[in-house]
Amino acid sequence: MKIGPVRLDGFLLAILAAVAVAAVIPATGDAVPALDGVVTVAIFVLFFMYGGRLEPREALAGIRHWRLHAVILSFTYVVFPMLGLLLGIAMRHVLTAPLALGVVYLCLVPSTVQSSITFTSIAKGNVAGAIVSASFSNLIGVLVTPLLVMLLMTGGAGGLHVETSSILDLVVQILVPFVLGQVSRPFTATWLANNNAWLKFVDRGVIVLVVYSAFSAGMREGIWGMVSVGQILIVALVSALLLAVVLWATAATARALRFSRGDRIAIQFCGTKKSLATGLPMAAVLFAGEKVGLVILPLMIFHQLQLMVCSALASRYARELDAETEGATAA
Repeated sequence: MKIGPVRLDGFLLAILAAVAVAAVIPATGDAVPALDGVVTVAIFVLFFMYGGRLEPREALAGIRHWRLHAVILSFTYVVFPMLGLLLGIAMRHVLTAPLALGVVYLCLVPSTVQSSITFTSIAKGNVAGAIVSASFSNLIGVLVTPLLVMLLMTGGAGGLHVETSSILDLVVQILVPFVLGQVSRPFTATWLANNNAWLKFVDRGVIVLVVYSAFSAGMREGIWGMVSVGQILIVALVSALLLAVVLWATAATARALRFSRGDRIAIQFCGTKKSLATGLPMAAVLFAGEKVGLVILPLMIFHQLQLMVCSALASRYARELDAETEGATAA
């Protein structure tokens, strides 16, 4: 969907609709445990499908281009978390605690798979490298992201307190189904690939359900009385600043290390993305009992910003290459 020059992601519109419905008709009473049970099963199914789709042998084989993947993973799991930690400290006295924690959390989730590859392809970059890096980011993110959350977001004033039950829920709802999906690949990979078109709607439906559940809980806890429009605008500005910094840093680093044009594009698009599809279900498990609706809000805002900015950037790179090719041909 387009409004003027800005492209709105239909997936995000569905998420915003879930927020609106939760604001008007939140789950209450006997519907709460029923919804929680459905969400638990849905997250299990989602990560089972993630595990069934990822081809570990391709990811491991692709590590031969280790410099490319090392740079991308360093941005995803080292540079981003460091920036998130600094922003979390800076925002501690400006934003409510859940929003400040949400700014940190968005920096800890894996890279996207589909949009990273799509934008790299549009920009005519190293698509094979993007496939391997984005897939491997999600492969290890199932373990690395929760570890980073426990390392950087627990304890201290305003920090999270991760209970043993939350760790057990994480293993049961995310790690176990992901591993089962990997183990089941000889039997399920072909079926998942052949039915990918409609299963994509299942994926997104689960995310929308998670958002509805989180914001329903938020409505019951009165979260909107804890945050102002000004704070949401601050989160949007911080997200835009964060995106601008990592886009510049990935481009500058790739140039400094003398990567080819195709590799530079893969580094920029894979190293700057944060996955809403993986991050939201993880948050629902990791932050059970917290103000999840506010914690995931920065990730939702960052997700839309990265889609709009990277879409324009990928198109520009493609036009520049076409112009160079035409110029060389004319000469």
